[in-house]
Amino acid sequence: MKKLLASLLLILSAAVAVPALCADSLEEVRKAAGQGDRESQFNLGLRYETGKGGVKQDLETAANWYRKAARQGHAKAQTNLGNFYRAGRSVEKNYGEAMRLYRLAADQGDTRAMINIAMMYASGQGVDKDEAEGLKWLEKAAGAGDTQAMVQLGTLYRAGKGVGKNDAMATEWFRLAAAKGNTVAQHNLGLSYFTGNGNTKDYAESVKWHRKAAGKGYPPAEYSMGLRYARGDGVKQNYTEAARWYQKAARHGHISAQNNLGLMYRKGQGVDQDYAEAATWFRKAAEQGNARARFNLGNLYLKGQGVKPDREEARKWFAMAADQGHRGSREALDSMNK
Repeated sequence: MKKLLASLLLILSAAVAVPALCADSLEEVRKAAGQGDRESQFNLGLRYETGKGGVKQDLETAANWYRKAARQGHAKAQTNLGNFYRAGRSVEKNYGEAMRLYRLAADQGDTRAMINIAMMYASGQGVDKDEAEGLKWLEKAAGAGDTQAMVQLGTLYRAGKGVGKNDAMATEWFRLAAAKGNTVAQHNLGLSYFTGNGNTKDYAESVKWHRKAAGKGYPPAEYSMGLRYARGDGVKQNYTEAARWYQKAARHGHISAQNNLGLMYRKGQGVDQDYAEAATWFRKAAEQGNARARFNLGNLYLKGQGVKPDREEARKWFAMAADQGHRGSREALDSMNK
């Protein structure tokens, strides 16, 4: 239970997500809201919160419109106003009021409110800390079909955080969310098929799910597709395809993909050999703390490949990687010191 809070933080951004604006003109929405239509009041609050739909962002005005809709029982307005009180956005922070609003919305089946209640129990915000109660609310949201909650439950079961470790249960939650189109769940289900943890090992099925998530631009899945093609797991080995997927993930900031893309440029696998390009990608990953990339960049400086030879620069990167426990970097430093 002790690590439930940290895990629940991963879904907080999803829990406060807001729906799309309605297509009605600002004038139409404003008129209906003024006449007491709660859906229009909620929509006007949404526009002012996001600064979209013809208005400038104004959180105080947003809170006022959410409050009007919430008083009329609009569940999403209750949740969004609860978010304002919980974070102290344009109103004085008030966990008790946030919880009250979340409960009203949850009673109407709003799963984002349920997730927020789970978060508040896990952290002890406005209530006595009770991680078991938090888990119950998370399960309630998942049972009501919220894919974000499903993914989080799968993550908890896979890691054994807050619940007994159960790979099979984790896989089933991922499967349910993946079937509903959740990108993270599709990637995680692909991993489950690849490792065989809680599932039957099936490389082809793993690739199928990774491809679905990667096709939506999810960097970890793009990286996984690169790995599959580089190794020939579930697909015919194809370095060109591997490099293509690594490039997608690397451009989306995936650190391991950046390092692997650097390796492909250094070796000329799937791309024309280009030491300067290799150095560029190694540097991106190295600057974000990747020990392997730091070692690889150090080697380029040591050998003068794609960069000017610079033993001190090489030593710097080797030392940084060695401090992270990278054995090859420690050996490289020892060799340089002889």
